[in-house]
Amino acid sequence: MSVSTAFFDQLYAHNNDPWAFRERWYEQRKRAITLASLPRQHYPAIFEVGCANGELSAGLAQRTDWLLACDTSTKAVELARQRLSDCPNVEVRKSRVPEQWPERRFDLIVISEVAYYLDPKALEELIELALLSLAPDGQLLACHWRPAIEGCTLTGDEVHALLHNALGWPRLAQHVEDDFILEVWGRDPMSVASLEGLR
Repeated sequence: MSVSTAFFDQLYAHNNDPWAFRERWYEQRKRAITLASLPRQHYPAIFEVGCANGELSAGLAQRTDWLLACDTSTKAVELARQRLSDCPNVEVRKSRVPEQWPERRFDLIVISEVAYYLDPKALEELIELALLSLAPDGQLLACHWRPAIEGCTLTGDEVHALLHNALGWPRLAQHVEDDFILEVWGRDPMSVASLEGLR
């Protein structure tokens, strides 16, 4: 069973930044690595699953014409809207995935620190929806904490193994540390250097 919306609402009940995204160097550095790992400088449309209070969203907003960011927590959505109020190219929605998946095409889907809250069946459904939603040259970025989390069925490593097997696409980038794993997949295997004619 996936983690309930009430769990996230409780986290935000008395704390606007329950994971200390703004304050901790670990989170600041991970955001920088995430943004630097994107193979393209610009994506016409990005979908961010589980935007929390919008810290990563602010960086993604600078790389796209339009960013749709969603979260299941009402408070997180309010905070993200405040954080991104100066970004006219961003829409923040309250929605729970995979049940409330948007109906449009995206050039990039970002799944950061959220997929281990899903049970395997819900994750499989999310991957199927992502495959249907991505543009022909679309890419998917996932980043997750690797140690086991109490109350979660899957670890970050298990999430990424499921993603890799289900997508069946080449990895365009991979970054693995003791704490987290970050990977980018795409249908087109060409490297950044190859796309710029350097190879």
